[in-house]
Amino acid sequence: MENIGKILVVDDEADILEFISYNLKKEGYEVYTAPNGKEALPIAKKIKPDLILLDVMMPVMDGIETCKRIKADTDFDQTYVVFLTARSEDYSEIEGLDAGADDYIAKPIKPKVLVTRLNAILRRKIKEMAAPSIKVKDLLIDRESFLIYRGDQKIQLARKEFELLFLLASKPGKVFTRENILEKVWGDEVLVVDRTIDVHIRKIREKLGDEYIGTVKGVGYKFEI
Repeated sequence: MENIGKILVVDDEADILEFISYNLKKEGYEVYTAPNGKEALPIAKKIKPDLILLDVMMPVMDGIETCKRIKADTDFDQTYVVFLTARSEDYSEIEGLDAGADDYIAKPIKPKVLVTRLNAILRRKIKEMAAPSIKVKDLLIDRESFLIYRGDQKIQLARKEFELLFLLASKPGKVFTRENILEKVWGDEVLVVDRTIDVHIRKIREKLGDEYIGTVKGVGYKFEI
């Protein structure tokens, strides 16, 4: 079967690594594995995966710290990081979002559902890379580099922060409801907590300033014109 992308699976449970690897290889992915974040980083550096499926709770180096290091490295600007975790507490997801995670998948998950989710994520990646950049106000939002340019200043956002800003900036002044944003940025199949959008908006404002995104109380958000 033709290879359709590279995925690095990081989990300290050998049976989970074997189970996920088998099903992803059967789908046509080139799959690499590591038992913890410390061992995953040099592998990721070498193979440049399209997606890293990352367990949160691991010895040596956990998923949160691993994600932070990956997101701080420009070599992985085009790499998705998806957390695979059995933890259901809100704080763990918020912590993961703050670390820069692009998506969350909860254990246990059926093989067909996992493959469908990852296929959808990587299809979005291909679509994003083909989309044009946006020039609005004093910002150039560049999809090729996933950077924001403001004069001579370069500003880097986490992937979901970038997608959310790009969505709002695509129609300045339009109010996007929370439902609109979740559907267009996370997709119908992704389960997120209520504060997910608020966390991303806060982080965008921290990096760009408060003047670009407005809050419409009880409705959603808009890019200010």
